[in-house]
Amino acid sequence: MDTPLIYEIIGYVASVLVAISLTMSRIVRLRVVNLAGAVTFALYGVLIGSIPVAAVNTFIVGVNLWYLFRIYRSREFFRLLPVGRDNEYLQVFLDFYRDDIARFQPEFAGLEGGDEDVLHIFVLRDLVPAGLLVGEVHPPGQLEVALDYVTPDYRDFKVGRFLFRDQADHFRRKGIQEIRSRPGTREHSHYLERMGFRREGEGYRFPLE
Repeated sequence: MDTPLIYEIIGYVASVLVAISLTMSRIVRLRVVNLAGAVTFALYGVLIGSIPVAAVNTFIVGVNLWYLFRIYRSREFFRLLPVGRDNEYLQVFLDFYRDDIARFQPEFAGLEGGDEDVLHIFVLRDLVPAGLLVGEVHPPGQLEVALDYVTPDYRDFKVGRFLFRDQADHFRRKGIQEIRSRPGTREHSHYLERMGFRREGEGYRFPLE
C-alpha cells in the first residue's frame, strides 16, 4: 500500500471519529471519542508535515484530557429524594422525558399503584434531578423496578452506582432484600450489567447482600 494512501486513510479515520463524537449526548463518551479523533488527527498532521494541523489537535487532546480528569476527580453531592405519586414535579419530569424514556425502557407505561407499595425516588446530583427510580415492593422483600432512568447529561454510571451500591442500606431499611428489573433495550441491559445486576430468566436481579 502506498504511503500517501495510508496517510489519507488515517485522515479519514480521524475525521470519522470527530464526526461521531459530535453526535453523542453522553459527555464522557463524547470526550473519549473526540480525544481519539484528535490524537489521530495530530498524528496525521505530523505524517503530512502540517504543523498547524498537528498543533491544534495536540491542543484539543490536552483540552479533552483536562475535562476528563475533572470529571473523574470532581467531588459531587448525591442525595435521594423520595416523592409521592401525586408530586407535581414528578409528573412534569415524566412528561418532559417521555420520548427518551421510551428509547431505553419502552415497557414503562406510566405511574401505577398507590404510595404505599410504590417507590418514586429522585437521585439528586449537586441538587439537580439526574435520575428517577420507580418500583413496586412485593413480599417478601422484593423491589420490582418499573423505571430506572438517568437524564442525558448524567449518563456516566455515577447515578446508578450511588443508587444501587452506595444507598443499598436505604432499601434494606425498607425490608427490601433484592431488586429486580426488566431488561429494556440492549443499551439498558448493558447498564444493568455494569451496575451489578445478574441475568435471571427474562429479567435481571440485584441481591442486596
